[in-house]
Amino acid sequence: DAPAAKSIAAEAAPTELPRTGADCLMQPRYAVFGQPISHSLSPRIHAAFGTQFGIDVDYRAIESGRAGFDRALAAFADDDGRGANVTLPLKEDAATRCSSLSDRARRAGSVNTLVRQGDHWHGDSTDGIGLLRDLRERQQLDPIGRRVLLLGAGGAARAAAFALIDAGIAELLIANRSIDRAHSLRTLIDDSVRVDFSGMSELASLPAFDLIVNATSAGHSDAPLDLPFTLTAATTVCYDLSYAKAAQAFLSWARASGAGIVCDGLGMLVEQAAESFSIWHNHRADTAPVYAELRAMLSAENGT
Repeated sequence: DAPAAKSIAAEAAPTELPRTGADCLMQPRYAVFGQPISHSLSPRIHAAFGTQFGIDVDYRAIESGRAGFDRALAAFADDDGRGANVTLPLKEDAATRCSSLSDRARRAGSVNTLVRQGDHWHGDSTDGIGLLRDLRERQQLDPIGRRVLLLGAGGAARAAAFALIDAGIAELLIANRSIDRAHSLRTLIDDSVRVDFSGMSELASLPAFDLIVNATSAGHSDAPLDLPFTLTAATTVCYDLSYAKAAQAFLSWARASGAGIVCDGLGMLVEQAAESFSIWHNHRADTAPVYAELRAMLSAENGT
């Protein structure tokens, strides 16, 4: 059996601590890139997974926007970086920096998991499988046959769209502030499922959906979330791909609208991390205790 997991509520390692040459030779590095990134729970999650298998994982959070991503990624590779996760706003950029892509990353044009292979990066996307595992195993929701509204058309939305289509949904509507981006995502999807796109202002005329997935960055930027309550019914499931403060605006709207089930993306975060961990270390982590402790930690911080 795996060793007992240490507490993941302990503080994660500081961002980008200097390491000696000997350290670099002894231990490969892993990281998460994004902006903002100081809030990321990924270092805690991967440390907890490593403890399950007796692996001392060196996993750091690296602050990087789009302008500095190439430089930051090159420095990471030079410092024995073997694998990385990528979050906002870099998932589509990361796909273009890879010499090879998995099928799911190629279809979505989005990468959240990087693997160093020789002198180049291989890109994969674990967001979609993380979403489906959380929906099916933790939320007890099978997406098959559902009418789905997807809010957003960026990297995370792209991964979610293809995962939901592969899961057998009946219909997908992609809504985005930029209708051109929504249309661009629509053009990537074949006609095996009824798929349409719209701007946010057109949603008021639509009937309620079975599942609404929020993949916008509104919660990260404090942008207003103005959605009609008619999108939900008592049986509607509302799911935000973000968690903690970034998910609060959408979750508050969903509860006020009378949606039946309201979920944040903490479970998805843990499940996609487990998939990345498996790709890098060839071990499948037990996500249940990691999720439970993170949920308890976030509830304590919010006083709920």
